[in-house]
Formats: sequence, C-alpha cells, structure tokens
Amino acid sequence: MTETASSAATGTTGARKGLTINRVFSSEGVHPYDEIKWERRDVVQTNWKTGETVFEQRGVEFPDFWSVNASTIVTTKYFRGAVGTPERETGLKQLVDRVVKTYTKAGVEHGYFATPADAETFEHELTWLLVHQYFSFNSPVWFNVGTQSPQQVSACFILSVDDSMDSILNWYKEEGFIFKGGSGAGLNLSRIRSSKELLSSGGTASGPVSFMRGADASAGTIKSGGATRRAAKMVVLDVDHPDIEEFVETKWREEDKIRALRDAGFDMDLGGKDITSVQYQNANNSVRVTDEFMRAVEDGSEFGLRGRKTGEVIESVDARTLFRKISEAAWACADPGLQYDDTINDWHTNPETGRITASNPCSEYMSLDNSSCNLASLNLLKFLKDDDTFDAPLFAKAVELIITAMDISICFADFPTEAIGDTTRDYRQLGIGYANLGALLMAMGLGYDSDGGRAMAATITSLMTGTSYRRSAELADIVGPYAGYARNAEAHNRVMRKHQAANDEVRTFHIADADVHKLATEEWARVVELGKVNGFRNAQASVLAPTGTIGFMMDCDTTGIEPDFSLVKFKKLVGGGSMQIVNQTIPRALKKMGYDEEKIEAIVAYIAEHGHVVDAPGLKTEHYEVFDTAMGERSLKPMGHVKMMAACQPFLSGAISKTVNLPESATVEEIEDIYLQSWKLGLKATAIYRDNCKVGQPLSDGGGKAKKDAADALDAAAAVVEKVIEKVVYAPTRKRLPKSRQSRTTSFTVGGAEGYMISGAHDDGQLGEVFLKLGKQGSTLAGVMDAFSIAVSVGLQYGVPLETYVSKFTNLRFEPAGLTDDPDVRMSQSIMDYIFRRLALDYLSFDARSALGIYSAEERQRHLETGSYEPVEETGSASELIEDPAPSAGRVAPSASEARIETPEVEEAEIVIADKAPGVPQARTSAELLEQITGHAVDSPLCMTCGTKMRPAGSCYVCEGCGSTSGCS
Repeated sequence: MTETASSAATGTTGARKGLTINRVFSSEGVHPYDEIKWERRDVVQTNWKTGETVFEQRGVEFPDFWSVNASTIVTTKYFRGAVGTPERETGLKQLVDRVVKTYTKAGVEHGYFATPADAETFEHELTWLLVHQYFSFNSPVWFNVGTQSPQQVSACFILSVDDSMDSILNWYKEEGFIFKGGSGAGLNLSRIRSSKELLSSGGTASGPVSFMRGADASAGTIKSGGATRRAAKMVVLDVDHPDIEEFVETKWREEDKIRALRDAGFDMDLGGKDITSVQYQNANNSVRVTDEFMRAVEDGSEFGLRGRKTGEVIESVDARTLFRKISEAAWACADPGLQYDDTINDWHTNPETGRITASNPCSEYMSLDNSSCNLASLNLLKFLKDDDTFDAPLFAKAVELIITAMDISICFADFPTEAIGDTTRDYRQLGIGYANLGALLMAMGLGYDSDGGRAMAATITSLMTGTSYRRSAELADIVGPYAGYARNAEAHNRVMRKHQAANDEVRTFHIADADVHKLATEEWARVVELGKVNGFRNAQASVLAPTGTIGFMMDCDTTGIEPDFSLVKFKKLVGGGSMQIVNQTIPRALKKMGYDEEKIEAIVAYIAEHGHVVDAPGLKTEHYEVFDTAMGERSLKPMGHVKMMAACQPFLSGAISKTVNLPESATVEEIEDIYLQSWKLGLKATAIYRDNCKVGQPLSDGGGKAKKDAADALDAAAAVVEKVIEKVVYAPTRKRLPKSRQSRTTSFTVGGAEGYMISGAHDDGQLGEVFLKLGKQGSTLAGVMDAFSIAVSVGLQYGVPLETYVSKFTNLRFEPAGLTDDPDVRMSQSIMDYIFRRLALDYLSFDARSALGIYSAEERQRHLETGSYEPVEETGSASELIEDPAPSAGRVAPSASEARIETPEVEEAEIVIADKAPGVPQARTSAELLEQITGHAVDSPLCMTCGTKMRPAGSCYVCEGCGSTSGCS
C-alpha cells in the first residue's frame, strides 16, 4: 500500500521526500463514506437495576452494518459536546473526521507525505479502515484528538519515584493528574529505602508500603470524586527489597479484613459505603523477580535482600519460602503478579538510557520511567478470507498505515507531565496490537490450546511487529530516527535480530500459517537490513492490550489475545430489548471442518440450550477443542493460557495484558507451577485469578453482605424447621395405583442397546410406576433394572416428585450412550438419561420441563423459528417478547424476523432466543447468560455505570452493556 519515495539504501537527508501512499482499501474518486449505507438510530441507555436513564441521544448516524451495541458505546463514550447543544457530535462521520483530519494535517506539517495527493489518500485509507471496523485507536484518541482539550493520545503511563520526600509527594500529584484524565499509571517503588534501613537523621525509614497507603487513598478519592470507574494503577517492588514480604502480604491481610467486616454486617461490596476503610484496593501489585531468584527457588537456596542505599545484603531468606508466600497471597487475593526482570530487559531496545523497572496497570506496556504509549488494535477477523485463510498481505498493508498514523500522533500530542512528554517524544514508543484472536482461531477450526492455534497466533504477531519495525525504519529515513536511537543503536539492532531468530524457530502446521510465516520472515529480513542503514523511528512498536471498549467499537467477539469468553452472547436489537445468540463464528467453524447444514443447525441448537459442545449431536470429539472457552463446561486449562502467551511473547516489543484464570479448587502448588513455567517459557509478566478468591466485589449471585444475609436466613429457617420436626412426626402415605390403570409402552435404542419401558399412571394422569426391560431374563443387568424400577415406582407412590427423579438422573454419563431412535431425544448420555428425559416429556407440564431444560423436537423447532419454545397461543407473538423500553416516535417493537433484518450480521441459524418469558430477567451480558445456562456464577464485578455484569478483558474487566472498563485502555 505504501512505499518510500526515497531510496532506503542511501539514508541521506537530501533524499528524504516523504511517503507515497497507494490505495488498497478505499476507491479512487469515491469517498469512503459514499460507499456505505447510513442509518439514524436512537441511543437510550438505562441502569437496568434502577430503571434510571443514564444517557439519551436520538437520531445518531451510523453505518447500517454496525451493531446497536457498537453504536451505543461509541455515542456514549466518544462523542464530544454537551448533549442537546449544537456542539454535540451526531454521527460517526464527525467523530472519525475529527480524528483522521487531525492526523493528516499533522502528517503534512511534519513532512510525512511526498505530495498533497498522498496525504489525501492516507486520509481516505485511514477513514475506510476505521468505519469498516478493521482497527481502532485507543480511547484517549477518541476522547481528545481534535477537541479543545489537551491532545492526549496515550492510555499507558509509567512514572518514577526516588528515595526522597519531594519525589514521593510529586508521585502522588502526577498520579492524580493521570487518574483525573481517565488513564492509568504504574511505577516501581524499589528505590525507596526499606523500613529496615536508617534515615540520614538516624531514624528508621517508613518503607515503600507505608507510602503506598497514601497513594492508594489518593487514587480512591480521585476516583470517587467524579470518575465512573476505578483508578487504574500498578505498583511494583523488586524481589530483593528488604520489605518484600510486607509488600506481598498487604492485600492478603486486607482481604481477611474485608471478610471480617462483611461478617460483622458492614457493606464491603465494590463501591459499598464501608469499603473505603480497606487499604491498597486501587492498585494491582506485582513483584519484579530476577533469574537469580528463580534459580534459587529451583535450587532451594538462600536469597539475599539488599539495602537500597548501599546495595549490600542486609538479610537472607529461603527463596522457596518467599516464593511460596507470593503464591499463597495470589491464591488468597489474586495479588501479587510476577514480572520477570531479566527477560524484560534482555528484550529492551534502550538499555543505555535506563533499565525497564515497571509497567502500566495492565502490564502490556513496559518501557523507560516517565514514558507513555499510545495504542491501536486491529480486528483480526476482518482479515479472514472467504476460503477461511488469513490474508497476510492485506494485514501487513493495514499495519504499515496504522503504525504511520500512530507515529504522527506523537508530533502533536500533549502529555500529563513534562518528563513524560520529553521521554515519549525522544523515544516515540508505540503499541500496535490486535483483538479477536479467539474468534479468528475458532473460525479457522483451530483450538486455542493447540499447536496449530499457537502457531497461527505466533506468525500473525510476528508479521505485525515485523511490518511495524520495517515501516519504522522507513520513517526514520524520511523524518529521522528517534532522538535516543544513536546511543542505543547497537542494543536496538540486537533486539531486532532476536525477534528475527525467534521467527525462524516457529514451526508451522498447515498452509495458512505457513503463508503468514513466509511473509513475516521477509519482513524481519527487511527490518534488519533497513535498520542498519536508517535506524528506527520508534523504540517500541507492539503490545497486546485488553481492547475493552474499542473491542466493542469494532464488534469483536473476543478481546486482545483472549479466547472466547463463552459460546453464547447477547445482542441488542434496534427497536430495544436484546436477543440471545450463539457465537456467530461457530457455524463458520463447523462448515470449515466439513459439517453439513443439517448437522450445523443441530449443533448450534444444542449449544443454545446447554452453552457448550459436550455431547452435541454429530460433533466429533476431536473437534471439541476448537470450541473451548475461558468459562463454562469446557474451559481452557490454565497452562493453555500460559502457552498461548509464550507463543506470542517473542514477537512483541512490550508484553501481554492477560490473566490466567483458575478454578476455585486450584491449589497453591498449581499457582507456583504457573509462575515457574511462565518464567521458563519466556513470558515478561504473569497474573493469576482464582475464582471467588475476592469478596470485596459484587457478584450477580448476591456477593458480600447479600450472601451472608441469605446464609443467615437459611440458618434461621433451618432452626425453625428443626423445632417443628420436634413436635410433628412426619409419616409418608403411599398412594397405590388402581387395579386397572392407564399405561404406556415405549421401545427405545440408546447407543445400539435396545430396551422397553412400561409406565403406569394414576387416574389423574400422574406417573405412578415404571418398569424397565433390558438384557436377557435372569441376567445381572435385567435384575438390576427390575430392582431400580421397583425402587423408583415405590418412591413415586410415596410422593417423591417426578421432577426430582428427572433432575437427579438426567445427564448421568455412562455406556451405552449416543444416538437414540427417539426424535425428541436425539442424543443421550446414558440409558438413565434417556429414560427420565422421555418420562419428563410424557408426564411433566411444559413449565416444569422448561425449568429442567427439556423440550420436544417440535418445541425446539418453534424456538428456532420464533425465538420461543412455547406455543404462540399460550404466550403471544414473538414481537411481544422483545421489549422496547424507549421506542422512537412512530416506531413499534420489531418482530423476531424484523430484528433479523435490522441486524444483518446475525444469521437465522445463530439466533437462539428473544427476551424470555415473563418473570425471567432480560439477558444483559454474556457473563449473565453463561450463569443462566450453566447455573454457575461468573466471578466478575458489576459495572458502576449501568449495573450489568462485566466480563474479563486481559487483566481488566469490561462491560458489554456500556463499554466501561476497569483498566487504563
């Protein structure tokens, strides 16, 4: 798409003429806006708990292929100007023009383009990519660029603090200004002398942990003073700091305090009125470990803690004991994470300027102190061709255009402090990355935790960073290398060769990743060659950020490097309300793997009902791994996350924002292993989260005080029951069947095993007996089934509800299992599973069966066609099920079919259910849908803006309802 007008071989100033931009995405003579069909929408956002309208803007203009969710989030988050005033932006065109024209103007002023025509082409290409959701800049760009506000473009900041009171107080001030602007910052406190060292006056120093307390209170105050999300900050301490044990225990102790206060009746939920009494809750904590320490852990040897002023060992500790304490704290409260210092600095392009000591709050940006990074992320799924292969050349063209724009932004950007501005302008750190990796791999039929999936991710990441540095070297020839390059030239080129060597070691598994790898290899060869001659424009090029809000802007299914969260989603409808759908990449993946339309429809319907693919009809077990998700029945193993990060890490300038999720049952030993393996595999940072390890956040199952109140109520009820039982002796009465009764005989086949079931009923139609015939008369199987039949029949006659038997015996899994000859129960996990599903269909009411998730073939077909399992005459039309809380004038709530027309990206086979029957809460987020289907709580906080449940995004959380994030991006 672009090429330098000058000869890269000369590297002379006189040859610098600017970039020549060739059109790849946009069309000559046609503005990108004119190729798109636009429509007006009303954006009305309410807090679903209180019913309060938190935002309203009507008649906003967006492309018709943008989802309602994307347009809502962009309108509420990024449009500038007061709502209701002429200054308010009213459509995507104004937003994109505000940003893109500012970038283009700055590019012209600073000599980036060869001719005015090239500048116009650059503007059109960038516009096309943005409106077609191929990529997005990070949020500060949309907030600030082209407005009267300071032109802050960076989301990630690293500060520094020295061992003086002036520096410590300045840290509080600088951090406060960054939080006030909605961004986050990180820093390393290891220069501050420990509480075991003396001051020059002869007194004992306070130590860094004591100063963390003041900074934490400051962050909490600024957050509560008007921001809509928590302050995002990272605090790092070196493992050889004498106060390391106190640092490790800080949040661990506070978590114990939260439990004690909660049990005493205080409101300790996130945002609760009493949570402010708990300290250190506004920061992520990380320990910076060295190779020396990790080897001491392996060897079981002593490790020295060093004084900050002299560098001498003032105390020795057992390395394994300290490592164990770190893992125990992470098990208890998810903090601290680990950052691997030697690995980080071995890939550092500017060691002559200074070491990398810290990261931003999400741990993806790691660079010099007092620096910043602006981010942009590509939507990988946009580069998947019709033949389900990745379009590597097109991806490379997009990368080189985007990295050019990102570098231009530093020319006009403003920064929160003078020191950060100086460092960023001198080193020009960039952070290009991507989103939708999980969806891309699924659509290609590749498992996230598979060698093929990791190879694909590695080659794409390598191509992205290689293309970025190649363009950086070309820009250095045109507008000069970064100011700090000369003193770091040898180190920078050494790191480029390390990237190239890592690329050469990638093993490909199929044609798709081999093609990407071939292009990446060519790019790295050009990087090394051009870098020797031109130098580089940017000290850093790439990171993998959480992509929370901007991921929704691009309509991505998955964020950053993450796998899919769940196989079911929610989708907002144009007329209001929402619709539950099956992940739209699943049908594409099944087609890629050779399944016909009939099987795809059956599998999608099964996923809609169960939320997972285990025992889906016709799906091969070897294909299960393609549909593994972060949560649910087939959730990825923790090491699957670690291995994916390890595959991509050698091709990133920075690191990866990602949390390794573990089940509640995980042990401290498992956490130790994850931290150790992450170091061995070459990661720069690792954070873990064990389900339900934190109590200071609200969960949808009523966390914190609500849980305790419910438990107290149950205890009280149990006490009352015990007292009643003491006075009343319960004597069950058997209700015998009449001598002559109605009966039903059912022949069946389960996994090739044939059998017969005879069921008899009372005069009122209630089931009273069951007889099962399997195997030869006199065989062990026949005897066991006779005994089982008698036991169930006697239980039924003594009043045990059929629903109880159904809930206990369905989903039992043992052989024989598999296909049946019953059209209503096509697949069965065992004979017991089949029998009680059949009995439920024959003898239970629709409402009772719905509660158990058991439907007939007719009901499932109706559900696919209308969005409802129930007969139309019983519940009304499908349109009555789709709520429209705030319809436009003259607009009525759409029918199910109309909803499909208004949201064309949702195919008919992907639709599962419209808003459910009366009394069932409206589906709001994928996290809540997953809870509803699986019956297990998702351990995520509630959004402070709209009250819906958030879901993980990197090491942060993001709200699918309004786009709010808990992090810095």
